[in-house]
Amino acid sequence: MVATELSRAPAATPAGEGGSGKRRRVGVRAPWWFVVPAVGMYLFIVVVPSLNGAFYSFTDWNGLGEGWSLVGLDNFTAVFTDRGARAALVNTVVLAAVVVVAQNVVGLLLALGVNSMVKSRYVLRVIYFAPVVLTPLVAGYVWSFLLSPNGAVNGLLNGAGLGFLARDWLGDPSTALYAIAVEIVWQFSGYSMVIYLAGLQSIPAEVLEAATIDGAGPWQRFRRVVLPLLNGAVVINVMLCLIGGLKQFDQVIAMTGGGPGTATETISTTIYKSAFNLGDFPFSIALAVVMTVVIAVCAAVQYRLTLRTNS
Repeated sequence: MVATELSRAPAATPAGEGGSGKRRRVGVRAPWWFVVPAVGMYLFIVVVPSLNGAFYSFTDWNGLGEGWSLVGLDNFTAVFTDRGARAALVNTVVLAAVVVVAQNVVGLLLALGVNSMVKSRYVLRVIYFAPVVLTPLVAGYVWSFLLSPNGAVNGLLNGAGLGFLARDWLGDPSTALYAIAVEIVWQFSGYSMVIYLAGLQSIPAEVLEAATIDGAGPWQRFRRVVLPLLNGAVVINVMLCLIGGLKQFDQVIAMTGGGPGTATETISTTIYKSAFNLGDFPFSIALAVVMTVVIAVCAAVQYRLTLRTNS
Protein backbone atom coordinates (compact mmCIF):
# COMPACT_ATOMS: atom_id res chain seq x y z
CA MET A 1 0.00 0.00 0.00
CA VAL A 2 2.80 2.36 0.94
CA ALA A 3 4.78 1.41 -2.17
CA THR A 4 1.72 2.13 -4.35
CA GLU A 5 1.28 5.63 -2.83
CA LEU A 6 4.96 6.36 -3.27
CA SER A 7 4.80 5.31 -6.90
CA ARG A 8 1.92 7.74 -7.46
CA ALA A 9 3.76 10.69 -5.87
CA PRO A 10 4.98 13.32 -8.39
CA ALA A 11 8.65 13.46 -9.10
CA ALA A 12 10.62 16.23 -7.36
CA THR A 13 11.12 19.29 -9.49
CA PRO A 14 14.80 20.22 -9.86
CA ALA A 15 15.97 23.54 -8.45
CA GLY A 16 15.54 26.34 -10.91
CA GLU A 17 12.68 24.61 -12.81
CA GLY A 18 8.92 24.90 -12.52
CA GLY A 19 7.13 26.48 -9.60
CA SER A 20 9.83 25.94 -6.98
CA GLY A 21 12.37 27.81 -9.07
CA LYS A 22 9.94 30.66 -9.56
CA ARG A 23 9.23 30.85 -5.86
CA ARG A 24 12.96 30.96 -5.16
CA ARG A 25 13.48 33.85 -7.56
CA VAL A 26 10.60 35.76 -5.98
CA GLY A 27 12.11 35.13 -2.54
CA VAL A 28 15.35 36.73 -3.63
CA ARG A 29 13.58 39.93 -4.68
CA ALA A 30 11.50 40.28 -1.50
CA PRO A 31 14.23 41.70 0.82
CA TRP A 32 14.67 44.70 -1.47
CA TRP A 33 11.06 45.67 -0.83
CA PHE A 34 11.65 45.37 2.90
CA VAL A 35 14.35 48.05 2.66
CA VAL A 36 12.07 50.60 0.99
CA PRO A 37 10.28 51.79 4.20
CA ALA A 38 13.58 52.24 6.03
CA VAL A 39 15.14 54.10 3.10
CA GLY A 40 12.04 56.28 2.80
CA MET A 41 12.15 57.20 6.48
CA TYR A 42 15.88 57.93 6.26
CA LEU A 43 15.36 60.19 3.25
CA PHE A 44 12.46 61.99 4.95
CA ILE A 45 14.12 62.44 8.36
CA VAL A 46 17.82 62.87 7.48
CA VAL A 47 18.58 63.49 3.81
CA VAL A 48 15.84 65.98 2.89
CA PRO A 49 16.28 68.21 6.00
CA SER A 50 20.06 68.12 5.53
CA LEU A 51 19.82 69.22 1.91
CA ASN A 52 17.26 71.85 2.86
CA GLY A 53 19.58 73.18 5.55
CA ALA A 54 22.56 73.17 3.19
CA PHE A 55 20.53 75.28 0.77
CA TYR A 56 19.86 77.91 3.44
CA SER A 57 23.61 78.27 3.97
CA PHE A 58 23.65 80.14 0.65
CA THR A 59 20.93 82.58 1.77
CA ASP A 60 20.37 85.34 4.32
CA TRP A 61 17.43 83.58 6.03
CA ASN A 62 16.85 84.86 9.56
CA GLY A 63 15.62 81.54 10.92
CA LEU A 64 12.08 82.75 11.61
CA GLY A 65 10.37 84.29 8.60
CA GLU A 66 9.78 82.85 5.17
CA GLY A 67 11.64 85.57 3.29
CA TRP A 68 15.19 85.01 2.10
CA SER A 69 17.51 85.86 -0.76
CA LEU A 70 20.57 84.17 -2.18
CA VAL A 71 23.93 85.54 -1.04
CA GLY A 72 26.21 83.02 -2.73
CA LEU A 73 29.33 82.05 -0.79
CA ASP A 74 29.21 84.99 1.63
CA ASN A 75 28.42 82.79 4.63
CA PHE A 76 31.28 80.38 3.83
CA THR A 77 33.63 83.31 3.35
CA ALA A 78 32.64 84.54 6.80
CA VAL A 79 33.36 81.09 8.25
CA PHE A 80 36.99 81.19 7.11
CA THR A 81 37.55 84.86 7.88
CA ASP A 82 35.90 84.98 11.30
CA ARG A 83 38.51 84.75 14.05
CA GLY A 84 36.23 82.83 16.40
CA ALA A 85 35.34 80.28 13.74
CA ARG A 86 39.00 79.72 12.86
CA ALA A 87 39.87 79.25 16.53
CA ALA A 88 37.02 76.76 16.89
CA LEU A 89 38.25 74.84 13.85
CA VAL A 90 41.78 74.61 15.25
CA ASN A 91 40.51 73.57 18.70
CA THR A 92 38.31 70.91 17.14
CA VAL A 93 41.18 69.40 15.16
CA VAL A 94 43.52 69.44 18.18
CA LEU A 95 40.89 67.91 20.46
CA ALA A 96 40.04 65.20 17.92
CA ALA A 97 43.72 64.32 17.37
CA VAL A 98 44.47 64.06 21.11
CA VAL A 99 41.35 61.97 21.77
CA VAL A 100 41.99 59.61 18.85
CA VAL A 101 45.56 58.83 19.95
CA ALA A 102 45.01 58.71 23.71
CA GLN A 103 41.70 56.83 23.68
CA ASN A 104 43.00 54.13 21.36
CA VAL A 105 46.23 53.66 23.30
CA VAL A 106 44.43 53.47 26.66
CA GLY A 107 41.66 51.26 25.26
CA LEU A 108 44.17 48.84 23.75
CA LEU A 109 46.18 48.65 26.98
CA LEU A 110 43.02 47.97 28.98
CA ALA A 111 41.97 45.28 26.50
CA LEU A 112 45.37 43.59 26.74
CA GLY A 113 45.13 43.69 30.53
CA VAL A 114 41.64 42.22 30.87
CA ASN A 115 42.33 39.64 28.15
CA SER A 116 44.92 37.99 30.39
CA MET A 117 44.23 35.23 32.91
CA VAL A 118 43.86 37.62 35.86
CA LYS A 119 41.14 36.29 38.17
CA SER A 120 39.43 39.66 38.48
CA ARG A 121 39.35 40.30 34.71
CA TYR A 122 35.55 40.12 34.50
CA VAL A 123 35.09 42.61 37.31
CA LEU A 124 37.69 44.90 35.77
CA ARG A 125 35.87 44.82 32.44
CA VAL A 126 32.70 46.07 34.13
CA ILE A 127 34.58 48.77 36.04
CA TYR A 128 36.41 50.05 32.95
CA PHE A 129 33.25 50.06 30.85
CA ALA A 130 31.03 51.68 33.51
CA PRO A 131 31.84 55.34 32.60
CA VAL A 132 30.55 54.73 29.07
CA VAL A 133 26.95 54.42 30.30
CA LEU A 134 27.06 57.86 31.91
CA THR A 135 25.46 60.76 30.10
CA PRO A 136 28.25 62.97 28.67
CA LEU A 137 26.71 66.04 30.29
CA VAL A 138 26.67 64.38 33.70
CA ALA A 139 30.27 63.21 33.33
CA GLY A 140 31.28 66.69 32.21
CA TYR A 141 29.69 68.36 35.23
CA VAL A 142 31.33 65.84 37.58
CA TRP A 143 34.76 66.51 36.09
CA SER A 144 34.20 70.26 36.22
CA PHE A 145 33.93 69.92 40.01
CA LEU A 146 36.94 67.60 40.18
CA LEU A 147 39.10 70.05 38.21
CA SER A 148 37.93 73.23 39.94
CA PRO A 149 40.51 75.23 41.96
CA ASN A 150 39.25 73.66 45.20
CA GLY A 151 38.42 70.32 43.63
CA ALA A 152 39.62 66.81 44.31
CA VAL A 153 42.48 66.89 41.78
CA ASN A 154 44.16 69.90 43.34
CA GLY A 155 43.43 68.49 46.79
CA LEU A 156 45.28 65.27 45.91
CA LEU A 157 48.21 67.21 44.50
CA ASN A 158 48.46 69.36 47.62
CA GLY A 159 48.18 66.30 49.85
CA ALA A 160 50.97 64.55 47.94
CA GLY A 161 53.31 67.52 48.27
CA LEU A 162 52.88 68.50 44.61
CA GLY A 163 51.02 71.73 45.26
CA PHE A 164 53.15 73.56 42.70
CA LEU A 165 51.28 71.56 40.02
CA ALA A 166 47.83 72.64 41.23
CA ARG A 167 46.03 75.17 39.07
CA ASP A 168 42.67 76.18 37.71
CA TRP A 169 42.65 73.47 35.07
CA LEU A 170 39.52 74.68 33.29
CA GLY A 171 40.25 78.38 33.76
CA ASP A 172 43.73 78.29 32.26
CA PRO A 173 43.67 78.62 28.45
CA SER A 174 46.79 76.46 28.16
CA THR A 175 45.25 73.46 29.96
CA ALA A 176 41.47 73.75 29.51
CA LEU A 177 41.27 71.98 26.14
CA TYR A 178 43.50 69.12 27.29
CA ALA A 179 41.51 68.77 30.51
CA ILE A 180 38.41 68.19 28.39
CA ALA A 181 40.35 65.62 26.35
CA VAL A 182 41.27 63.78 29.56
CA GLU A 183 37.61 63.58 30.55
CA ILE A 184 36.61 62.24 27.13
CA VAL A 185 39.36 59.60 27.20
CA TRP A 186 38.36 58.60 30.74
CA GLN A 187 34.73 58.15 29.76
CA PHE A 188 35.08 56.37 26.42
CA SER A 189 38.26 54.30 26.74
CA GLY A 190 36.07 51.45 27.97
CA TYR A 191 34.16 51.57 24.69
CA SER A 192 37.39 51.18 22.72
CA MET A 193 38.47 48.46 25.14
CA VAL A 194 35.42 46.33 24.30
CA ILE A 195 36.11 46.56 20.56
CA TYR A 196 39.78 45.69 21.00
CA LEU A 197 38.87 42.89 23.38
CA ALA A 198 36.60 41.33 20.77
CA GLY A 199 39.47 41.50 18.28
CA LEU A 200 41.92 39.92 20.72
CA GLN A 201 39.57 37.05 21.52
CA SER A 202 39.17 36.31 17.81
CA ILE A 203 42.90 35.67 17.37
CA PRO A 204 43.53 31.89 17.30
CA ALA A 205 45.62 30.67 20.23
CA GLU A 206 47.54 28.41 17.83
CA VAL A 207 48.98 31.45 16.06
CA LEU A 208 50.36 32.89 19.30
CA GLU A 209 51.68 29.49 20.35
CA ALA A 210 53.47 29.09 17.03
CA ALA A 211 55.06 32.53 17.41
CA THR A 212 56.22 31.60 20.91
CA ILE A 213 57.75 28.34 19.68
CA ASP A 214 59.59 30.29 16.97
CA GLY A 215 61.21 32.37 19.69
CA ALA A 216 59.13 35.56 19.53
CA GLY A 217 59.04 37.51 22.77
CA PRO A 218 56.00 39.38 24.15
CA TRP A 219 56.78 42.60 22.27
CA GLN A 220 57.51 40.76 19.01
CA ARG A 221 54.30 38.75 19.33
CA PHE A 222 52.33 41.93 19.86
CA ARG A 223 53.99 43.84 17.03
CA ARG A 224 54.27 41.06 14.44
CA VAL A 225 51.18 38.97 15.21
CA VAL A 226 48.59 40.64 17.43
CA LEU A 227 48.61 44.19 16.03
CA PRO A 228 48.25 43.17 12.34
CA LEU A 229 45.35 40.88 13.24
CA LEU A 230 43.69 43.78 15.09
CA ASN A 231 43.56 45.93 11.96
CA GLY A 232 39.76 45.78 11.76
CA ALA A 233 39.33 46.80 15.40
CA VAL A 234 41.84 49.63 14.97
CA VAL A 235 39.98 50.98 11.94
CA ILE A 236 36.63 50.95 13.76
CA ASN A 237 38.00 52.58 16.89
CA VAL A 238 39.91 55.29 15.04
CA MET A 239 36.85 56.14 12.96
CA LEU A 240 34.52 56.33 15.97
CA CYS A 241 36.99 58.41 17.98
CA LEU A 242 37.62 60.74 15.07
CA ILE A 243 33.94 61.39 14.40
CA GLY A 244 33.21 61.81 18.11
CA GLY A 245 36.12 64.23 18.55
CA LEU A 246 35.20 66.37 15.54
CA LYS A 247 31.60 66.83 16.67
CA GLN A 248 32.36 67.25 20.38
CA PHE A 249 29.75 69.38 22.17
CA ASP A 250 28.39 67.97 25.43
CA GLN A 251 31.58 67.86 27.49
CA VAL A 252 32.70 71.30 26.31
CA ILE A 253 29.39 72.93 27.23
CA ALA A 254 29.29 71.19 30.61
CA MET A 255 32.91 71.85 31.62
CA THR A 256 33.86 75.23 30.17
CA GLY A 257 31.04 76.52 27.96
CA GLY A 258 33.71 77.23 25.34
CA GLY A 259 35.88 79.39 27.61
CA PRO A 260 38.03 80.83 28.89
CA GLY A 261 37.69 83.18 25.94
CA THR A 262 37.70 80.93 22.88
CA ALA A 263 40.26 78.46 24.26
CA THR A 264 37.86 75.51 24.15
CA GLU A 265 35.36 76.59 21.51
CA THR A 266 34.66 73.81 19.02
CA ILE A 267 32.76 73.84 15.76
CA SER A 268 29.68 72.37 17.46
CA THR A 269 29.62 74.96 20.26
CA THR A 270 30.15 77.76 17.74
CA ILE A 271 27.25 76.48 15.65
CA TYR A 272 25.01 76.41 18.74
CA LYS A 273 25.96 79.89 19.92
CA SER A 274 25.76 81.46 16.46
CA ALA A 275 22.29 80.05 15.85
CA PHE A 276 20.56 80.27 19.22
CA ASN A 277 22.45 83.05 21.01
CA LEU A 278 23.25 85.40 18.14
CA GLY A 279 20.47 84.38 15.72
CA ASP A 280 22.90 84.10 12.79
CA PHE A 281 21.37 80.97 11.29
CA PRO A 282 22.97 81.14 7.80
CA PHE A 283 26.45 81.41 9.32
CA SER A 284 25.82 78.50 11.69
CA ILE A 285 24.43 76.35 8.89
CA ALA A 286 27.46 77.13 6.71
CA LEU A 287 29.73 76.14 9.60
CA ALA A 288 27.78 72.89 9.99
CA VAL A 289 28.24 72.18 6.28
CA VAL A 290 31.98 72.74 6.64
CA MET A 291 32.10 70.35 9.59
CA THR A 292 30.17 67.72 7.61
CA VAL A 293 32.58 68.01 4.70
CA VAL A 294 35.60 67.72 7.01
CA ILE A 295 34.22 64.59 8.66
CA ALA A 296 33.34 63.07 5.28
CA VAL A 297 36.83 63.74 3.91
CA CYS A 298 38.49 62.24 6.99
CA ALA A 299 36.26 59.17 6.76
CA ALA A 300 36.99 58.73 3.04
CA VAL A 301 40.75 59.08 3.54
CA GLN A 302 40.76 56.55 6.36
CA TYR A 303 38.64 54.16 4.29
CA ARG A 304 41.09 54.38 1.39
CA LEU A 305 44.04 53.82 3.70
CA THR A 306 42.28 50.81 5.19
CA LEU A 307 41.68 49.27 1.76
CA ARG A 308 45.34 49.81 0.88
CA THR A 309 46.47 48.19 4.13
CA ASN A 310 44.23 45.16 3.67
CA SER A 311 45.32 44.70 0.05
